[in-house]
Amino acid sequence: MIKPDAPSCHRNRDVILALLQDHFADRKRVLEIGSGTGQHAVYFGAAMPQLVWQTSERREHHEGIRAWLDEAKLGNVLAPIELDVTGAWPASHYDAFFTANTLHIMGAQAVEQLFAALPAVMDSGAKLAVYGPFNYAGAYTSDSNRDFDAWLKARDPLSAIRDFEWVDTLAQRAGLALIEDRAMPANNRGLVWQAR
Repeated sequence: MIKPDAPSCHRNRDVILALLQDHFADRKRVLEIGSGTGQHAVYFGAAMPQLVWQTSERREHHEGIRAWLDEAKLGNVLAPIELDVTGAWPASHYDAFFTANTLHIMGAQAVEQLFAALPAVMDSGAKLAVYGPFNYAGAYTSDSNRDFDAWLKARDPLSAIRDFEWVDTLAQRAGLALIEDRAMPANNRGLVWQAR
């Protein structure tokens, strides 16, 4: 199995790691929602050995994630569980959640279902960190994000860069309060909420 390699991971992993080190230093169990290739999981898991990092993805991506995990041999990064946010969620509870470049790929209904499902798996005081592009007040933050949004919608009409205010409302309904909105490279944001 040739490991899948997302070039964007090499570009964004250090700035995301800095965000997670600020917010996850006191955390114990992280559920990564949509682990993609698995690259983030092994990079962050190696840098934060105190965390038990649970990877998750739809079944068709598990082989690629396992290839990264098998090479890294990290005791704190767990084999992927099957997770489609619109379906059944794990029975476990977590004090941290991380997801990168997923909310603009999912349809709006799936984003709503993701946030609606969180309270059932969140420990008290749990944190959620989200990385990706967002619009503010209904406007693009850059021409490149406008172009990216057009590309997303041409590829899949359900995909779109999400409005921050809409996502924040979903988070609030799930019992989460925004504690940081950090500017990241390439017109992305690092958003962190904490359970009230």
